[in-house]
Amino acid sequence: MPDATDRRILRQYLADPDQPMTELAERAGVTQATLWRRLDKMRQSGVIRGQTVQIDWRRMGYEVEVSLRFTLDKSSPRAFDDFTEAAREVPEVIEIQTFLGSVDFRLSVIARDMAHWQQIYRSRILTLPHVETSDALMLVTTVKHSDALPL
Repeated sequence: MPDATDRRILRQYLADPDQPMTELAERAGVTQATLWRRLDKMRQSGVIRGQTVQIDWRRMGYEVEVSLRFTLDKSSPRAFDDFTEAAREVPEVIEIQTFLGSVDFRLSVIARDMAHWQQIYRSRILTLPHVETSDALMLVTTVKHSDALPL
């Protein structure tokens, strides 16, 4: 379990992952050797699972985001597997989540514009297998988004 020093390192690392390690060590209040040792320990224990690149899809020309909620017809034992497999094949699906309750799946789908959304919806979304009901919510604005933990 990470201690207070590890959490301080993680807070500073998350705040600016591109900062030089010398600066990170200074901001976290540890030596560079301690920083390297603790980061290595957190990587090996799975606390830090790697580094990722985040691409701003809006800057890549995608202006529309739609959240789709699905309830599946569960009469087929493969309904969840078939739906998941088909949804993964849609390049514009950027997130797939499953739920317990009245909604089985939520997909986040991006499109360049409304005409592109309509094309994706008609050719890819409506053909997803085992759908009993669906509901679409178009994103207007994101009020808060954070990947940071309350460290």
